[in-house]
Amino acid sequence: MKLVKAYIRPILLEDVYKKLRSSGHCCVTVFKGEGTGQYSDSNKEHGSFFFPAMHSRVVKMEIVALDENVDSIVKVIRETASTGTRGDGNIFVMDIEHAERIRDGKVGREVLSG
Repeated sequence: MKLVKAYIRPILLEDVYKKLRSSGHCCVTVFKGEGTGQYSDSNKEHGSFFFPAMHSRVVKMEIVALDENVDSIVKVIRETASTGTRGDGNIFVMDIEHAERIRDGKVGREVLSG
Protein backbone atom coordinates (compact mmCIF):
# COMPACT_ATOMS: atom_id res chain seq x y z
CA MET A 1 0.00 0.00 0.00
CA LYS A 2 1.04 3.57 -0.61
CA LEU A 3 0.22 7.02 0.73
CA VAL A 4 -0.31 9.60 -2.00
CA LYS A 5 0.07 13.21 -0.86
CA ALA A 6 -0.80 15.97 -3.27
CA TYR A 7 -0.43 19.71 -2.69
CA ILE A 8 -2.73 21.55 -5.09
CA ARG A 9 -4.44 24.87 -5.64
CA PRO A 10 -7.57 25.15 -3.44
CA ILE A 11 -9.72 26.27 -6.36
CA LEU A 12 -9.06 22.94 -8.12
CA LEU A 13 -9.92 20.66 -5.18
CA GLU A 14 -13.52 20.02 -6.19
CA ASP A 15 -12.54 19.18 -9.79
CA VAL A 16 -9.80 16.79 -8.64
CA TYR A 17 -12.10 15.12 -6.11
CA LYS A 18 -14.91 14.64 -8.65
CA LYS A 19 -12.49 13.19 -11.21
CA LEU A 20 -11.02 10.81 -8.63
CA ARG A 21 -14.52 9.62 -7.66
CA SER A 22 -15.62 9.17 -11.27
CA SER A 23 -12.42 7.17 -11.89
CA GLY A 24 -13.28 4.78 -9.07
CA HIS A 25 -11.11 6.22 -6.30
CA CYS A 26 -12.58 7.31 -3.00
CA CYS A 27 -11.60 8.12 0.49
CA VAL A 28 -9.60 11.34 0.43
CA THR A 29 -8.49 13.31 3.47
CA VAL A 30 -8.05 17.04 2.85
CA PHE A 31 -6.13 19.67 4.80
CA LYS A 32 -6.11 23.41 4.22
CA GLY A 33 -2.76 25.15 4.53
CA GLU A 34 -0.43 27.93 3.56
CA GLY A 35 3.17 27.86 2.54
CA THR A 36 5.96 29.05 0.37
CA GLY A 37 8.02 27.10 -2.07
CA GLN A 38 9.96 27.96 -5.15
CA TYR A 39 6.80 29.65 -6.35
CA SER A 40 5.51 32.55 -4.30
CA ASP A 41 4.03 35.69 -5.80
CA SER A 42 3.75 38.22 -2.99
CA ASN A 43 2.04 40.64 -5.37
CA LYS A 44 -0.93 38.29 -5.78
CA GLU A 45 -0.98 36.28 -2.54
CA HIS A 46 -0.60 37.57 0.99
CA GLY A 47 -0.17 35.91 4.32
CA SER A 48 -3.05 35.39 6.69
CA PHE A 49 -3.52 36.52 10.27
CA PHE A 50 -2.15 33.16 11.47
CA PHE A 51 0.72 32.85 8.98
CA PRO A 52 1.82 36.39 8.08
CA ALA A 53 4.96 35.28 6.21
CA MET A 54 3.26 32.69 4.03
CA HIS A 55 2.03 33.61 0.58
CA SER A 56 0.46 30.61 -1.13
CA ARG A 57 -2.70 28.88 -0.05
CA VAL A 58 -2.64 25.14 -0.67
CA VAL A 59 -4.76 22.08 -0.13
CA LYS A 60 -3.08 18.84 0.86
CA MET A 61 -4.88 15.69 -0.22
CA GLU A 62 -3.94 12.35 1.31
CA ILE A 63 -5.05 9.06 -0.22
CA VAL A 64 -4.16 5.58 1.00
CA ALA A 65 -4.15 3.29 -2.03
CA LEU A 66 -3.30 -0.20 -3.15
CA ASP A 67 -0.09 -0.29 -5.16
CA GLU A 68 -1.95 -1.13 -8.36
CA ASN A 69 -4.09 2.04 -8.09
CA VAL A 70 -1.32 4.58 -7.48
CA ASP A 71 -0.46 5.34 -11.11
CA SER A 72 -4.11 6.03 -11.93
CA ILE A 73 -4.56 8.28 -8.89
CA VAL A 74 -1.39 10.25 -9.64
CA LYS A 75 -2.42 10.67 -13.28
CA VAL A 76 -5.88 12.00 -12.34
CA ILE A 77 -4.43 14.49 -9.87
CA ARG A 78 -1.65 15.64 -12.22
CA GLU A 79 -3.94 16.12 -15.21
CA THR A 80 -6.84 17.71 -13.29
CA ALA A 81 -4.79 20.00 -11.03
CA SER A 82 -2.46 21.30 -13.73
CA THR A 83 -2.86 24.82 -15.03
CA GLY A 84 0.54 24.70 -16.70
CA THR A 85 1.93 27.48 -14.53
CA ARG A 86 4.30 27.64 -11.57
CA GLY A 87 2.63 26.90 -8.27
CA ASP A 88 0.44 24.02 -9.47
CA GLY A 89 1.82 21.89 -6.65
CA ASN A 90 3.46 18.52 -6.09
CA ILE A 91 2.57 14.87 -5.64
CA PHE A 92 4.49 12.54 -3.34
CA VAL A 93 4.06 8.77 -2.99
CA MET A 94 5.29 6.89 0.08
CA ASP A 95 5.27 3.29 1.24
CA ILE A 96 2.99 2.36 4.13
CA GLU A 97 4.72 -0.04 6.50
CA HIS A 98 1.67 -0.93 8.57
CA ALA A 99 -2.04 -0.20 8.37
CA GLU A 100 -4.63 -1.11 10.97
CA ARG A 101 -8.28 -0.16 11.22
CA ILE A 102 -9.18 1.04 14.71
CA ARG A 103 -12.80 -0.16 14.60
CA ASP A 104 -12.17 -3.86 14.08
CA GLY A 105 -8.40 -4.42 14.12
CA LYS A 106 -8.18 -5.45 10.45
CA VAL A 107 -4.72 -4.97 9.00
CA GLY A 108 -3.05 -4.52 5.63
CA ARG A 109 -5.17 -4.44 2.46
CA GLU A 110 -8.32 -5.22 4.46
CA VAL A 111 -8.17 -1.71 5.95
CA LEU A 112 -9.26 -0.35 2.56
CA SER A 113 -12.30 -2.61 2.26
CA GLY A 114 -15.64 -1.56 3.76
